[in-house]
Amino acid sequence: MSEQCSRNCETCAKACADRKQPRFLEKPHELSRIKKVIGIVSGKGGVGKSLVTSLLAVSMKKKGYQTGILDADITGPSIPKVFGLREKAKGSELGLFPVETAAGIRVMSLNLLVENETDPVVWRGPVIAGMVKRFWKEVVWGDIDFLFIDMPPGTGDVPLTVFQSIPVDGIVIVTTPQELVSMIVTKAVNMAKRMNIPILGLVENMSYVKCPCCGEEIELFGESRLEEVARQTGIKTTARLPVNPDFAAAGDKGSIEAFEETGLGGFTDILEQMMETEVQP
Repeated sequence: MSEQCSRNCETCAKACADRKQPRFLEKPHELSRIKKVIGIVSGKGGVGKSLVTSLLAVSMKKKGYQTGILDADITGPSIPKVFGLREKAKGSELGLFPVETAAGIRVMSLNLLVENETDPVVWRGPVIAGMVKRFWKEVVWGDIDFLFIDMPPGTGDVPLTVFQSIPVDGIVIVTTPQELVSMIVTKAVNMAKRMNIPILGLVENMSYVKCPCCGEEIELFGESRLEEVARQTGIKTTARLPVNPDFAAAGDKGSIEAFEETGLGGFTDILEQMMETEVQP
């Protein structure tokens, strides 16, 4: 960074290493009052990102906060199934209305709009990104304390659209123990830092399995590198989730809201602190 830097990247034409990426924030629906937006991201698919999104929304709802989930994984939406939602989203001249779960979590997903939830979404990137923006601008979310965005894996069109057009207050990165995934996590971390998005923490899913006889934690995929990756990337808050057949069964049955203990207490503490900061004079 030059000594003459004005720190105003919008008026500067130099391509320096410290240059911040531009953000073109969109306003939510006029009837939406959303206090905090939390993105759940991963470097690759199949690591349990939607599970973590659901568990965080359930945890904060149980603590008395109004929560919602924007399912931005347009080509692989799984949030409605996890919550057992069968009702389709409805609209009026005001806009689209999210579908509420049994506990009152508001959800918007493409699978709540299409006639057949198994139909493939054969869309190009810009169209998919445009649909995510519509979920932000045209859905009547109402009063929401925490809106969780379940993002597609990677660092492509949709994550870039979310980071640039939606005022994300922080992200949670989900990974698994394999070394390759650790490398991919670093890509997600670097993207967030480049977009100036705070990283709230790192969740390692399928970290171990607990022996039903002795309670020993068996690391099926080798020794966890979670703390090492967190230290290398400057992330302070971490959580390890076990291989838990109950999670899979709950997802299949649509009963994810039945869980009382999610293993994400450190993250719910951070979210509550964010809300306390919000209400301070």
